[in-house]
Amino acid sequence: MKTRFARISEWTLSLMVLAALAACSSSPRQPAPVEDRMGARSASGEVRLLPGAENAGKPGYYTVQKGDTLTRIGLDNGQAWRDLARWNNLSNPDVIEVGQVLRVAPPGAAVETSGVVVRPVTSSAASPANGAASAAKSPASAPNASTTAAAAEDFSFAWPANGQVVAGFDEAKNKGIDIAGKAGDPVLAAADGQVVYAGAGLRGYGNLIIVKHNNTYLTAYAHNQKLLVKEDQKVRRGDKIAEMGSSDADRVKLHFEVRRQGKPVDPSKYLAAR
Repeated sequence: MKTRFARISEWTLSLMVLAALAACSSSPRQPAPVEDRMGARSASGEVRLLPGAENAGKPGYYTVQKGDTLTRIGLDNGQAWRDLARWNNLSNPDVIEVGQVLRVAPPGAAVETSGVVVRPVTSSAASPANGAASAAKSPASAPNASTTAAAAEDFSFAWPANGQVVAGFDEAKNKGIDIAGKAGDPVLAAADGQVVYAGAGLRGYGNLIIVKHNNTYLTAYAHNQKLLVKEDQKVRRGDKIAEMGSSDADRVKLHFEVRRQGKPVDPSKYLAAR
């Protein structure tokens, strides 16, 4: 049989629980704070604008998203990551912040709202003998986007490997083509160019090489077992640049991409007939 003191203690505890529940039900639920996408909060709680925030949404600029790397941004915009680092004065290219706005078009380049980069004619386009006379007759003008695109469509690539195509281009699911082969099979440069990336820092690509061919085209060679070239190295069409492998892949294969102004395009439309 419970003592009078025990019964009083139970009543007191019950009253305390009821009071706590009433307080919870009467207090409005406070929403979680929403982080300002264009800034970051300092230790004092003040919002600071991230670098380049004033250029957000402008043609030729890109706002960093979660999971981005400078290599990925460069690939998606047809640029070398080293150029992006230089154009944006990045002291450490491995450190970029969500919400930071980066220049992804060369300084001085005219960028149309469509995102096509149209580079102005430089003085080297005219010969020293008649350059001054030509300028006096008519001012130099930048080529329009349609002219640039027409010239770019004349570009063609050699096959980077000899195997069978086991997966075709699908812009949503496969941004290039997959070519089967055996481990160690040669991977060849599809055209003359300069290596702008050689490493394994891009998730889903394994050991990757990216070659820049001109101001319009990049090619990417993924899942290699061994890389035979280094960044900034110039390569010629047909040069062996890697050995086929299965790094970050479910089988031995070469994943080959063609990027036009950073946008994936169907490589089969640019590859020479076998």
